[in-house]
Amino acid sequence: MPNNEQRISPQSSPEEQVIFLEKNTCGIPPFNSKLAETGEYPLYPTNIDILQINTGYICNLRCRHCHVDAGPERREVMTRETMEFCIDALRNSSIKTIDITGGAPEMNPEFRWFIANLRATKPDAEILVRSNLTLLTGENKYSDIPEFLKDQRVTIIASLPCTTKATVDSIRGTGVFERSIAALQLLNNIGYGKAEENLNLNLVYNPGGAFLPEAQQHLEQAYRKHLLETYGIVFSHLYTITNMPVSRFLNDLVAHDQYCDYMALLSGNFNHNAVNNLMCRNTISVGWNGTLHDCDFNQMLHLPVTSDAPQHIREFNAETLRKRRITLGQHCFGCTAGAGSSCQGCLL
Repeated sequence: MPNNEQRISPQSSPEEQVIFLEKNTCGIPPFNSKLAETGEYPLYPTNIDILQINTGYICNLRCRHCHVDAGPERREVMTRETMEFCIDALRNSSIKTIDITGGAPEMNPEFRWFIANLRATKPDAEILVRSNLTLLTGENKYSDIPEFLKDQRVTIIASLPCTTKATVDSIRGTGVFERSIAALQLLNNIGYGKAEENLNLNLVYNPGGAFLPEAQQHLEQAYRKHLLETYGIVFSHLYTITNMPVSRFLNDLVAHDQYCDYMALLSGNFNHNAVNNLMCRNTISVGWNGTLHDCDFNQMLHLPVTSDAPQHIREFNAETLRKRRITLGQHCFGCTAGAGSSCQGCLL
């Protein structure tokens, strides 16, 4: 139970979640003080290599562990005007990786326009699109997207939190596993996941509960073997991502009286070697409304970049952003536990 028996509800705002995390320390020292022991506090960027852009929180699924709190009822969607600000920022920058996320980014009505214009602006960039897979099969208005992404040479990062139907459906909804498998087979059929085609298909594993992921390399081998032998599916890489004590997963932890135990697990497995590779050190996260954040998790907690740095993508200035001080909190223990965690998988 959190100290002072503080509670949080599914309706709690991001600001209320930040207060909850700050007040309910469970006897764990602040992340800042833990970082100071490594000599890395305050924390600053090393560079800006990745622009991560959240195109909106609308999604056709409502996954139990979702830190975005995405779902069909969300209405926050990036406009074309904000997308144009993103393109302007990229046009004059050295950024080589563009990471498109959501929600389900495919559901943004400007999705195809945005991807095509990103490719035209940055012909040699790696463009990543994070997909829940389930929109890519069947006869619907999204059925052209697999071929479209292939034509635009987009890397697909697909969520598949387990290789068993029961676990996936319990986390993501009934029928999601079968639809995900069908989508992966479709993507394989057009060349994704096959080395000779140079079309990367990367999978993402999230733990199904309040525990750390297995070693990424070991789990990748297990995924590779099972998916190939059972479904004939191949893929490029597997990313393991630690569940962050943010949004829906935070609510789940508190509701099941696991919050303090989980925070103790994260802090007890703090790995100072992961600090050098934290994604906040080489990434800028753009919210659906254009606000700038140090990482995707800070975005979900409404924690902007420091006030001396540009606050909106229309004000993007790489040099100024490189000098900013990174905003930290107790949730950051999630990125430094074990082998470390980022949107690109483990850090070590």
